[in-house]
Amino acid sequence: MFRTALRNVLAHKARLLMTVFAVMLGVTFVTGSLVYGDSMKRAAVDRASAGYDRISLNVAPSTLPGAPPATLDARTAATLAEVPGVAAVAGRVSGFAAVADHEGRPLGNGEFRKGGNYAPDQRATDPAYRFTKGSGPTGDHTVALDETTAAKGGYRVGDTVRVGTGTGADSYTLSGVFRTDGSKLTPGGSLTLFGDTLAQRLFLQPGRYTNIEITAAPGTDVIQLLHRVEPVLPKDSSAITGAQLARLQANLASGSSDTMSQIMLGFAAVALFVAAFLISNTFTMLVSRRTRELALMRAVGASRGQVRRILLTESVLVGVIASVAGIMAGTGVASLLQAVFAPADSPAAPLVLLPATVIIALVVGTALPVIAAWVPIRRVMAIPPVAALSAAEPAAPARAGSLRTGVSTALVLTGAAAVMYGALTTGRDARTVIGLGAALTLAGAIGLIPLLSRPFVALLRPLLIRLNPVHGDLAARNTVRDPRRTGATAAALAIALTLASGLSVLGASATQYLDGATTRDFTADYLVKAAPGGQRMTPATAEPLKKLPDAAYSPLDQSTGYQLAGVSSVLTGVDPATIGRLLRYEVIEGSLDSLAEGRIAVADFKARTNGWKVGQRLPLKRQDERGEVVIGAVYRADEQSNLLPSITAPDSLVARYDSAPATDSIVVATKGGPGRAARASVIKALGDNPALSVLDRDGIRAEDTSGIGDQLNVFYALLSMALVIAALGIANTLAMSVLERRKEIGTLRAIGLDRAGVTRMIRMEALLVGALGAVVGTVMGVFMGWALGRTLQENVVGYALVIPWGRLALGVLLALAGALLASLWPAHRAARVDIPAATAAQ
Repeated sequence: MFRTALRNVLAHKARLLMTVFAVMLGVTFVTGSLVYGDSMKRAAVDRASAGYDRISLNVAPSTLPGAPPATLDARTAATLAEVPGVAAVAGRVSGFAAVADHEGRPLGNGEFRKGGNYAPDQRATDPAYRFTKGSGPTGDHTVALDETTAAKGGYRVGDTVRVGTGTGADSYTLSGVFRTDGSKLTPGGSLTLFGDTLAQRLFLQPGRYTNIEITAAPGTDVIQLLHRVEPVLPKDSSAITGAQLARLQANLASGSSDTMSQIMLGFAAVALFVAAFLISNTFTMLVSRRTRELALMRAVGASRGQVRRILLTESVLVGVIASVAGIMAGTGVASLLQAVFAPADSPAAPLVLLPATVIIALVVGTALPVIAAWVPIRRVMAIPPVAALSAAEPAAPARAGSLRTGVSTALVLTGAAAVMYGALTTGRDARTVIGLGAALTLAGAIGLIPLLSRPFVALLRPLLIRLNPVHGDLAARNTVRDPRRTGATAAALAIALTLASGLSVLGASATQYLDGATTRDFTADYLVKAAPGGQRMTPATAEPLKKLPDAAYSPLDQSTGYQLAGVSSVLTGVDPATIGRLLRYEVIEGSLDSLAEGRIAVADFKARTNGWKVGQRLPLKRQDERGEVVIGAVYRADEQSNLLPSITAPDSLVARYDSAPATDSIVVATKGGPGRAARASVIKALGDNPALSVLDRDGIRAEDTSGIGDQLNVFYALLSMALVIAALGIANTLAMSVLERRKEIGTLRAIGLDRAGVTRMIRMEALLVGALGAVVGTVMGVFMGWALGRTLQENVVGYALVIPWGRLALGVLLALAGALLASLWPAHRAARVDIPAATAAQ
């Protein structure tokens, strides 16, 4: 049976080639995802654990949850240095430090802009850092930069560097450029070294350290040293070995989810699902053409089970060949992904191809053709040998199966009802119902595509006949000759377009919402924010803005821990004299001017939830302080607004109960409006501090919405693989259709249809199939986008459906272009059919 199956595969290799390619693409996705994820995980583990081999012991204080970070003092370091077996002790200081380039823009990723201390040992070197240029910083006026940051900023030893920390900004002389390991510097970030005393003053307090690193003397057992160190440690501190710390960091790195790898696996599943339609179509046509051959095998003694095993063995061979090719291609894809998505300053990570990855790829790539081929094999095996041996070819079904139609219709109706029910109700269960209903509707719609092929083609037929009466009519008739085959081919394209269109709708809707949420309430010129993990702004941060002539500004001072009439609340202090000019308050009741009278203004959702009204007096409690506030206004606000607070209070009221509120941001309006000179004046007034961002309206919008566009571009790129597979399905279906219709095409050529006419006919057939898949996919995508968007509307006030007509039209055009390209080879073969041989064929 194996030899028979192998001979059949080789005999039909041209017809199976596209099936092999489709499975290969799916396996490539799976293999690339797994190899990329394993490689990135290995690289993250190696990077996170690097550098700890030089540390024998690490001493760190214990910090209680919610408390400020604890520190160690210099006396502890001196005590540890006296422990027998200790060769060296290095106190480490760490904190936030942002380095500005020559244009004043901060360098490195905001979350990983770090500062530390240079702690030279007895040899006047710090083993944690290897200087390639210059030397370590000394005194209060020099710093050293990591090699990547210095290169990005264009800095050389001796240049003046502007650095911002949690205490402000200052200019320093660059003393050196260094390299270090992953324990100190995160890829994409920056690291600035200061002298030991200066670093303590900037990040902690004089004489304090974040942690202490201990180096053991040669020949000293680390575990024994740990036992000697533990008795002299301060209370609430602990020591672990460098090896333990390396394992801890490695576990943290390996435990973090690789989002990109998971996303790729999801799209790999989509690609495999789309490929299943191509495989099923191919085997359906191949088995149908071999009906008499299979019947003859049964007539000469082969059992039904033997013939079935031969056909299944053929599908296994196809899967194995495609899987091996997909594994090799997937490894290359993983290498490409590393080059695209890895940080520019991250060293190249070796590719990791685990045995489990190979096994998964082989199982997936082999099982898919077997599963997809099972139905057509089962269908043809049900035909009696006597009927199959008749001279007539088995007729294509005139319409889709009634069982399939009934089940698909039931799925669509049930899913649509579930979506409508969920859309009209609220709560977490409503979102689950909408998601389940959308999935049922999608599954049912895919099953109904064969039924839709006839009315869809009938709708477009007048247009085709008007464009070209003969070829258009022939193309329309040929397309609906086998609705099941046409529907399966179009369904593969519809799935890809459904996902692309749904993502486009969600992306456009989310972008509009975020745009409105971030800039709708913003009427000032600039928004000042602290960099992530950086300087904690206070009301004093805004004081220098007084120097700007005729400028209006207000810090947004968040103060927590309040109980208003027993309700936990956060008060945001503002300047009552300027806030109405800087933020858009849509007052529903009362007046914003009441802020100047010491009253508070409350967002409508906060007032509605708690039953508060204008004029109502609320008892106030914060820690040991007691008081009373009066509601002076209620304004309309989005609960997810990044600017309008839930409770607005005059800054004098907040200062009465909180001496150190956290300034979330500062809104500023300049005399002449936004402009390059005005922004420069704001930056200068704030001390040219790279730890502070000064954003205009476009900058705010770009900061909050740019990630959506980047993610959509990645998703579109991944979905393009599914579109390629769908196009291969169209090419495969048309190519095999041409083989089935050789006699018909030869007859058309004999009665006067020229080669160009045959080519146009095949291309029109491809466009009809592509249009069917594109239209159904786009409609389903918009529906899915609306349904999933409905799950957000309950918690995201202001979210509304946005249909990106331009992107949807582009998707349809790309689908039609793909279908047209897919028809080139089948049309070429059809146009060159040998007329005498074709018309003489039985």
